[in-house]
Amino acid sequence: MGKETGFLELDRQDRVYGPVDDRLKNYKEFVIPLSAETLKDQASRCMNCGVPHCHTGCPVNNIIPDWNHLVYEDDFRNALEVLHSTNNFPEFTGRICPAPCEAACTLNIIDQPVTIKSIECAIVDKGWAEGWITPKVPAQKTGKSVAVVGSGPSGLACAQQLARAGHSVTVFEKNDRVGGLMRYGIPDFKMEKHLINRRAAQMEAEGVVFKTSVEVGVSVSVNSLKENFDAVVFAGGAEDARRMDIPGAELPSVRLAMEFLMQQNKRNAGDDEMRAAPRGSLTATGKHVIVIGGGDTGSDCVGTSNRQGAASVTQLEIMPKPPEHEDKALSWPFWPLKLRTSSSHEEGCERDWAVLTKRVIGDNDVKALECVRVEWKDGKMHEVPGSEFTLQADLILLAMGFVGPRKAGMLDQSGVDLDPRGNVKADTEKYQTSDPAIYACGDMRRGQSLVVWAIREGRQCARAVDEALMGASQLPR
Repeated sequence: MGKETGFLELDRQDRVYGPVDDRLKNYKEFVIPLSAETLKDQASRCMNCGVPHCHTGCPVNNIIPDWNHLVYEDDFRNALEVLHSTNNFPEFTGRICPAPCEAACTLNIIDQPVTIKSIECAIVDKGWAEGWITPKVPAQKTGKSVAVVGSGPSGLACAQQLARAGHSVTVFEKNDRVGGLMRYGIPDFKMEKHLINRRAAQMEAEGVVFKTSVEVGVSVSVNSLKENFDAVVFAGGAEDARRMDIPGAELPSVRLAMEFLMQQNKRNAGDDEMRAAPRGSLTATGKHVIVIGGGDTGSDCVGTSNRQGAASVTQLEIMPKPPEHEDKALSWPFWPLKLRTSSSHEEGCERDWAVLTKRVIGDNDVKALECVRVEWKDGKMHEVPGSEFTLQADLILLAMGFVGPRKAGMLDQSGVDLDPRGNVKADTEKYQTSDPAIYACGDMRRGQSLVVWAIREGRQCARAVDEALMGASQLPR
C-alpha cells in the first residue's frame, strides 16, 4: 500500500486551522485542506501492514489502505467508490468523527498515524466538486414500504440503503429540518449544514420521502405507521439529557447544552429569534459561562460561547484529568484514554477536572456555582475535605451526556422492550425489537455514541429489514 518507504521518508502532516481571531468572528468551518501534493504524500505513508488494524478501528470498517493507495496514485474517482462502499456519508465523518481508525493505525505506535480522516474528507469533497456523486436510483421497485423515524446519521444511512434496494422509504423527522443532532447539536464551525442538505437532495432523487415537523407518537401514531408500512425503523437517537440534581439547578440560567446549541444553529440557518428561541433567547454574550461536562458537546458549547462574546468560559469535568500521552503498550490499537484538546479549547477556555458541583447560588437567577474537588479511590469518588470553592457564573450549560432515548410519546406508545440501560432492546443481527414489525438502530438502540457508529448501525439495520421483507438481501452489512 502506498509507497513502500513512504512512512520512513515522510512525517505526519495534517490539516491546520485558520487564525483564532478570524474564526471567532463567524460560524464557518475553518479547517484548511491539505494541498494535492501533500495529500498524495500523506497517503503514501500508509504501510503494507500484515494486519491493518484501521479496518477494525473504524466502526464502518472503511477499507482504508485501498483508498489511501488510490489517492497516492491520484485515482480519486476509484478511491471514492471504495470509500462509499462502506460509508454513506464520508463528508460527515471526515469532519466530526474522532478518528478511532488513526488511533488503531500501526504508525500510531510512534505517534505518527496516517492522516486517514483528512484523506477521507478530501476524497469525498473532490467527488462532490467533480460531480461524481449522483443519485443511485434502483432499477426496479420491490413494492415494499418502510417508515424510518428520525433523520440523524443512522436514520439517513438506513433510509438511503433501503431506497437503493428498491423499497419505498419515508423518513419522519420531528424537527423542521432533517439531520437530527448533526443539524442542531453540532455547530456550523465544525460542520456546515449545506452538507446535510446536499445529501438529503440526493436521497430525495433516489426516492426517499422526508416528512419534517412530524413527531411520531404525537402527531402520528405508531399504529398508523404499522398499518401503512411493511416495516418501521426507530432511529430517533438518545435525546434524554442527563440533568443536574443540586440546589439551585431550577434557576432560569441553568440550561441544557442542546437548547443552547440548537438556538444558535437555527440562527445560522436564517431563522428569526422567535423561531430560533421560542422559550426566549439563550446567549452567552457578556456572561461568565460555566460548561459542566468535559466531552464533545461541552467543547461545542465553549466554541459557541466564545463566538457569542462570553466574558469568560470555564469547563468542568467530574473525572480526573487524563494523561497527556497514553501507554501504547496497554492501549494500542484500541481507543486510548488521554487528554484531548479541541479547537474550541484553544480559542479560550479554563478547564478543570475532578470537580463536583454542590450548589447553584442565586436568588432570582444564577450568580455563582459552589464546587468541591474530588478524588477517586478504588473506583469510588470521595470529596476532598476543605477543597470547596466558588465560581462566578451568569449562565450554566449542562453537557453531561444523555441517559438514553426519550420514553414519552413514541416508545411508550409502541410498547417495545427496553434493555437495562433504557435503550430500545434489539440485537445487531436482526435489529428487530420485541415487536416484529419494528426495528431499532443507532443511539436509540446502543445509547449515546458517535456519528460513525450510527452510520454503521443504520446500514446494518437496512440489510436486516431488506432480508426480512425479501427473504434475502444484496445490501452490505
